[in-house]
Amino acid sequence: MRDDEILTKISALVDEEHELREKLTAGEVTTDEEHARVKELETALDRCWDLLRQRRARRGAGEDPDDAAARTGRTIEDYRQ
Repeated sequence: MRDDEILTKISALVDEEHELREKLTAGEVTTDEEHARVKELETALDRCWDLLRQRRARRGAGEDPDDAAARTGRTIEDYRQ
């Protein structure tokens, strides 16, 4: 994924999160459904930001940003702890 594609994905995930919170307020989804999906969205966002940071770091170091690889959600979540 290129940087612009990652940023587009981030924007779409944030939009979905906002829509989901609106649906919760409107009673269109349950709290449990909202929490479960928000958790998935947060993990996806963390993975995107991680990949973007990797690409920028590689570019800054004179390396090929295309060599950056998305890490698993588990890896990202474990890293944050």
